Amino acid sequence: MTTENLAGRTIAGYRLIERVGEGGTAEVYRAEHPEHGACAFKVLRRRLRGDPTAVKRFLREAGYGARVVHPAVVRTYDYGEAEGLHYLALEWAQGESLASYIAQHAPIAPAHVARIVDQLGAALAAAHQVGIIHRDLKPENIMYDPKSEQAHLLDFGIARDAELPPEERLTRTGFFVGTLQYVAPEALSGELVDHRADIFSLATITYYMLTARHPYSGRNPRELFQQLLRDPPLALSAARDGLRFAPAVETAVMRGLERDPANRPQSTTEFAAAFEAAVSAAPAPAEGGLFGALRQLVRRRE
Repeated sequence: MTTENLAGRTIAGYRLIERVGEGGTAEVYRAEHPEHGACAFKVLRRRLRGDPTAVKRFLREAGYGARVVHPAVVRTYDYGEAEGLHYLALEWAQGESLASYIAQHAPIAPAHVARIVDQLGAALAAAHQVGIIHRDLKPENIMYDPKSEQAHLLDFGIARDAELPPEERLTRTGFFVGTLQYVAPEALSGELVDHRADIFSLATITYYMLTARHPYSGRNPRELFQQLLRDPPLALSAARDGLRFAPAVETAVMRGLERDPANRPQSTTEFAAAFEAAVSAAPAPAEGGLFGALRQLVRRRE
């Protein structure tokens, strides 16, 4: 099937400059607007325009994103339908995906991680305050600009309104939404998922930035699914040979990964604050062996 390219067109006042990405449901363009300047312009893919469910989900993402206003959340400028196209216009966030940054730089120094986590904790808290649970928090859904050290949360495509009746927020056991490496255990067992699922995901991202490893190491989706349901996460200091963390840092991260949501911090800002306090009070992590020597060499060159 030939991919549709809308570059060069002006839609709802947005001039589409170039196509910069695509996903399963939408294509993304870099666009210009007289008032907003540079924008990200998402268009529902042509094959989905006649699918009421796909249209509803696309517009729901737009509506949820518009409700969350925070400096670390990509702003929603406009959304709707024009010329037969369902679109969503967003703030153009500088930088790259956090996933790309982690792939290049992890393990990342704890103090640096704390600055990122602080921004994400505040962004998620802003969503939770207006009743939005993100449910798909992962590095791919975060933009990060290394120059300014600014993080931006995006993609509310599978977010859920916490104010919906409980029966509308429950999922059947064995079915879940989100990304398995970052999803909270309760989302897999059919329990009622609330904002504390996002805390688990944020803790997983924190763990990953610190170690370049995930707290669960299943070799395939089935094994990972089972581990999340029954096994404790791998201790932070055991994630990578030669990399050790102060006990308070490990405690702060692992508390966010508690299986029982009641045992986690009760807000993303509480998690971020506890992690930052532990990092501030702790000496730099010890790195031994060849890995540690290489990291020290890189740091001296920086």
